[in-house]
Amino acid sequence: MMAAWGAVSYIIYRLGKRALDKKPIISPMVGSKCTATMPLTPKGYVRVGSELWQASSTGSTIAAGQEVTIVGTKGLTLLVAPLDEDNPKLSKTDDLD
Repeated sequence: MMAAWGAVSYIIYRLGKRALDKKPIISPMVGSKCTATMPLTPKGYVRVGSELWQASSTGSTIAAGQEVTIVGTKGLTLLVAPLDEDNPKLSKTDDLD
């Protein structure tokens, strides 16, 4: 019984460790459009698809419900700027780590 318990514990440990060692994949999100769920003054949350992400505004205050674009990342915080149709350079920016 103890040998079986040890084997199960070892397998669960290996599977859990592999999952925890994976790095989050957020760099492909740079350039994506999302919506502010609360005012970003300068920190708050944005909705990307069906997920809520912590975000920080790169400039001015952003109102709740306003569309923004992701311009970079800092750890697991998204750096966002107001969506500006006249400013095409906001479509891609390198990570600002």
